Amino acid sequence: MAISSVGSEKALTPRHSDAEKRRRTLFFFPSASPVPGNAPRIREHGVTLLEMLVVVAIIGLITAVTVPAVSAGIDSVRMTSATGSVASFLNAAFNRAERRQTAVEVVISPKENSLTARSAEPGFRRELKLPDGITIEALLPPLEEGSDSARLILMPGDTAPGIGIQLANRHGSHRMVRLDPMTGFPRVESVPTE
Repeated sequence: MAISSVGSEKALTPRHSDAEKRRRTLFFFPSASPVPGNAPRIREHGVTLLEMLVVVAIIGLITAVTVPAVSAGIDSVRMTSATGSVASFLNAAFNRAERRQTAVEVVISPKENSLTARSAEPGFRRELKLPDGITIEALLPPLEEGSDSARLILMPGDTAPGIGIQLANRHGSHRMVRLDPMTGFPRVESVPTE
């Protein structure tokens, strides 16, 4: 007695062949091998030493090219900040002399790379040290022979002395801070390179 129906034949035939079962077993479990000596080669993922050396060399090259530009940019920012600080320092000294009606002495020392302001009032002393890489290159009018600093006296109600402080950085950039005798306000000017 044989039962023949289409649905029952499908149920009796195997759904997958033996080769298909082996392939699926190897796909999900690569270490399982149906035949012991015929293990498939498994590709390990990773980076070779040569690939790593090429990437390190490219990174080194990019760094070597960008460091001088970044360094020049940082020095330019330092120069701008230093000239702004010198201008603010001179302006504050001039304003203190006018508002407090007292004489203020400003000492500009290229040797120490600093500016100092003091007055007859007890406890008043301000000092501005220029950052590394920024130097006081010249003073206008020039220093007298044998003198290592310039001394200015800012008197209340008097005109400001017409001085100029030229700053320079390591990359050869120059800026001049001038104290305008008419207004008493400092101006920052670029100095043309020769």
